[in-house]
Amino acid sequence: MTSSYNGIEDEIETNKVISARNLDLVFETADTPVHALSSIDLDIFKGEFVSFIGPSGCGKTTLLRVIADLEKPTGGTISVNGMTPDQARQARAYGYVFQAAALYPWRTIEKNIALPLEIMGFDKAERKRRIESNLELVGLSGFGGKFPWQLSGGMQQRASIARALSFDPDLLLMDEPFGALDEIVRDHLNEELLKLWAKTKKTVVFVTHSIPEAVFLSTRIVVMSPRPGRIHEVIDCDLGPDRPLEIRDTPEFLEIAHRVREGLRAGHGYD
Repeated sequence: MTSSYNGIEDEIETNKVISARNLDLVFETADTPVHALSSIDLDIFKGEFVSFIGPSGCGKTTLLRVIADLEKPTGGTISVNGMTPDQARQARAYGYVFQAAALYPWRTIEKNIALPLEIMGFDKAERKRRIESNLELVGLSGFGGKFPWQLSGGMQQRASIARALSFDPDLLLMDEPFGALDEIVRDHLNEELLKLWAKTKKTVVFVTHSIPEAVFLSTRIVVMSPRPGRIHEVIDCDLGPDRPLEIRDTPEFLEIAHRVREGLRAGHGYD
């Protein structure tokens, strides 16, 4: 029995992509310190789609940036694929999609996607193969020769996702990538992202302000509260892999959305 139990524990540990324990981050300012994150305990497992949601200033983007080694915690521990965030960054363990597409305007779409591959030393033939594969994956085949300013905002964000996936990381970090887009385009890209996730089997960590977006996309939703940034609740999103937009009108979807909304209200201290 002990051997079997230990085997299960080993499998769970192996499947952990992100593990944070008692994580804190304090920003020192000229006035008073800002406690951005406090006592964060979280495990994210291989193949999950986990969304961070909360009001502005709750630390959801800060937590994503700590995972990506863009911010350094001041207390606690965090590992990414069994490594420190610094080691994971150097190992190219994740792709990062920013709020804005962050494409270089003087480079074509295919050359934007090629940039991390050039930095990593891939040869020309392999770069070409990966560029074509990822353009097809995000629905931009035939647009590789265009410049960013020739594409819509939604197409630019798809190109940004293709760039983040170009070196085939197992982990994709996404910081409100569709927040600036109109609702119709956002809905379409949410559908496309779910298809991409199902096809690639990546682990995705996604930041959003939108309750419907979080429920539609996620396997789990991390509800955060502000001042300092804490995890108020983690909500399972058991809607299955097949999620057409119409699922948003079902009782199951609305029940999860209600739980998230109530969690946000409780975490924010509303009466």
